[in-house]
Amino acid sequence: MIYTDFAAWEPIYERILEDFGFDRKGDEEAARFLSLMLTGKNTASISELRDRISEKPVLVCGNAPGLKNELLEIDLSAFVIIAADGASAVLMDIGRVPEVICTDLDGASDADIEKEILACEKGSMVLIHAHGDNQDRLEKYVPRFKRFIATTQSKPFDRVYNFGGFSDGDRCVFVALHFGAKSVKLAGFDFEDPEVSPIKKKKLNWAKELIGMAGI
Repeated sequence: MIYTDFAAWEPIYERILEDFGFDRKGDEEAARFLSLMLTGKNTASISELRDRISEKPVLVCGNAPGLKNELLEIDLSAFVIIAADGASAVLMDIGRVPEVICTDLDGASDADIEKEILACEKGSMVLIHAHGDNQDRLEKYVPRFKRFIATTQSKPFDRVYNFGGFSDGDRCVFVALHFGAKSVKLAGFDFEDPEVSPIKKKKLNWAKELIGMAGI
C-alpha cells in the first residue's frame, strides 16, 4: 500500500512522532526554514525527477556496512540508483554517480556530504529533507547544492514536498514508487544490525515496517 497523499500518511507520521517523542512543530519550522532557501535557480524540477524514475528499474541503496560488497555483485548499469544519504559516498567511491539522492544531511559525515555535493555537481538530483533537529545542517550545507528538491515529513506546502517515508532509506523507496518505478530492488539494508544505537535500531524497525507497507 502506497501513501501518495498526506491525508493517508499523516496517521503513520503521528505514530512515529509519538514513538520517538518528537515535536511536530520542529519539523514544520525546519520545513519553513528550508523553503526560504529555495530560489528560482536552485530548485530542481519534479517533472525531471519523474522522468528519471518512471517505468525504470530502480536500485535503492541504504548505507548498511555491507553495501559496497553488495554493489560489486550487481550490474549497476541496469538500474536507476536512488541513494540514501551516506550511501551516495560509497557509490561515488566506486565511480557510480547516483541518479537521485535522498538526504537529511545529518546521518553522514562531513566528508560524505562533500561527496553528495560533488554528486549533485555531476548530475544527481538531490532531495534535501527538513526535520526537527537538522536545521543547523541545512543552514551549513544547502547553499552549496546547485539544484535540489525540498522535502518534509510533515504537511507539504508550496515547493516543499512529502512523498512518504521517515528515514532516508525508506523515503528513497517511497520516492521510487511515487514516481512510478518499474521495479524496486534494495541494497545496503540491514534491519537487524546489532551494532547500532538504540535510536538507530528504532529507526530501522520503522524503516522495515514502512518498506513492508510499500510492498517491497
